[in-house]
Amino acid sequence: VRANTDVATTPFILLTAKSDEESKLIGTEIGADVFLGKPFNDQELGSAVRNLLGLKSREKEVQKLNDYITESVLKRYLPPALIGDILSGELSMDKPAELRDITVLFSDLKGFTKTSEALGAEGISAFLNEYLTVMNEVIFEHGGTIDKFIGDAIMVLFGAPQDMSPQEQVKRAADCAKAMQRAMLGLTNVWKKEGAGHLQMRIGIHHGKAVVGNFGSTQRSDYTAIGPTVNMAARIESASEAGEVFVSEETAKLLGEGMAAEVGTFELKGIEGKTWLYKLN
Repeated sequence: VRANTDVATTPFILLTAKSDEESKLIGTEIGADVFLGKPFNDQELGSAVRNLLGLKSREKEVQKLNDYITESVLKRYLPPALIGDILSGELSMDKPAELRDITVLFSDLKGFTKTSEALGAEGISAFLNEYLTVMNEVIFEHGGTIDKFIGDAIMVLFGAPQDMSPQEQVKRAADCAKAMQRAMLGLTNVWKKEGAGHLQMRIGIHHGKAVVGNFGSTQRSDYTAIGPTVNMAARIESASEAGEVFVSEETAKLLGEGMAAEVGTFELKGIEGKTWLYKLN
């Protein structure tokens, strides 16, 4: 029974004449919850049954809470594979902030503000939720962690909390960005009837060091990344062309030859000097 995951948590009472210490130890090792030796008191047995049923009831309540947290929180931001690792204890997001190499993807919709004014609150809510749902699925397919939604903007991390080599990070980010642009084309074809078919997505990607961890208070905290790498990714997204994916020179080098074409130098807001940017092929 213990080996069957469907009924493994069924409470067991061993009621036996073998009440020596060795037998009790064996009973505990094979998974018995309570060990009663003969002769037994019927009140003692009844009390054991009531206690086990009470524990089982509380266990179900805890499971419901865990299911709620998984459905309402974790599944919104993390790929299913990561959720499994977290619930099994193989991976933790509740650890001190640390400096690590990550890849950050920023996406944004060009013309969103003007469109939202035209569609009104109800219209833009339905449209935005449809857009974020589609992009959420694409991001999870490529192993990205959604840092946050900021209106129509999305910030995605690769390499945190799950460890990945820099090459794997940028490859996943690039593949994800191209898949997001393809999904966007499908959405705009549907949105033409609703007057939002002109919307286009801009995406920027940068790889570098960032401080990653939980930031906030005891009442509310977020798992996020902060630092120049995040700012650079956001600035690259702002400089990118509509419908395209721009990446930094660091990202282009990690992607390898032929994966990105040089676009030129740009003066990015808040970044000193000129920055070389590349466009994904």
